[in-house]
Amino acid sequence: MSVLHASRATVLAAALAAGPMGPAEAAAEPVREELRVTTADGIGIRIREVRPRAGAVGEPIILVHGARVPGIASFDLDVPGGSLAGDLAERLGRAVYVMDARGYGGSDRPAAMDRPATESRPLSRAHEVVRDIDAVARMAADRTGSDTVTLIGWATGGMWSAWYASLWPERVGHLVVLNALYGGADRHPMLGPGSPAADPDRPDRLSPKIGGYTLNTEAALFPSWDRTIPAEDKASWRDPAVAAAYARAALASDPAADMRDPPAFRAPAGATEDSFLQAGGRRLFDAGSITAPVLLVRCEHDFWSRPEDAAAFAHDAVRSAGVRSLTLPGATHYVHLDRPERGRDALIAEIAAFLGPQTD
Repeated sequence: MSVLHASRATVLAAALAAGPMGPAEAAAEPVREELRVTTADGIGIRIREVRPRAGAVGEPIILVHGARVPGIASFDLDVPGGSLAGDLAERLGRAVYVMDARGYGGSDRPAAMDRPATESRPLSRAHEVVRDIDAVARMAADRTGSDTVTLIGWATGGMWSAWYASLWPERVGHLVVLNALYGGADRHPMLGPGSPAADPDRPDRLSPKIGGYTLNTEAALFPSWDRTIPAEDKASWRDPAVAAAYARAALASDPAADMRDPPAFRAPAGATEDSFLQAGGRRLFDAGSITAPVLLVRCEHDFWSRPEDAAAFAHDAVRSAGVRSLTLPGATHYVHLDRPERGRDALIAEIAAFLGPQTD
């Protein structure tokens, strides 16, 4: 079972109640540092480094968020069971980097995101985000003295990560793709040609009404999660404290969120356009260029990726050092934020087994 990351507030409260922390308790809390790097095309990218207090060894890990919610809200919530970054740092002894792609969270936003969404085309397309990953990968390698990095991408982040690994295979030592599209089928229940997101006049294209970015309220974060939890009592599957922290962090990622009623954060729509194309069967990159070993993870109750995506990826990845493809039974799209026994522990165990022990 993974070691759950206690929040800083909880640790402090316990310390005040029980007296000074001993060495073991103090060592359990990872060290966090806020960083920033500039991409080759001049975009500032926000990064949080999460590393074991005793020091990190081996290949650094970069966590890449999905289409809507940026890095901290996705991977480093300040509540027990809400920090995949903290759990991986503690369990594997690695430095973990949580990034925000351009247009998300603390990274630079395109100027068009300060104007009405209808005035721009979908922003932060995948061919741009791979530049963000490149800047973070180079920085992480420099800080740790490693020649390569591990990329772990969730949903659209899995597509971005794999695309990067196909362009710079020499920089990626391991790749984990979680619940991501690839273009393995031409039908999707939510996206693609003929879906509500399609242009009525040109159904093979995304509707121009989507615009440059979307606005997302707290209420909009949970319907897809709730629908795919196979239990009437959602709290039995998802800790309410994690859900509340997820919503808080997502809204806090946009300094303009509270200026809207109800509060809403902006997310670039480029990921929606890229996903629309993949949902219709278009492969935006060639997995055959990837040389790193690959772990492909799908969750049984994922609403986003399809079995055909994982199968097509595994088929195409002919140069990979090895592809392991698995389905986590009973798990949802948000497996890393669900309760430990609902797939979260199994996911962390699979990642740990895939990456293996690291030494200097």
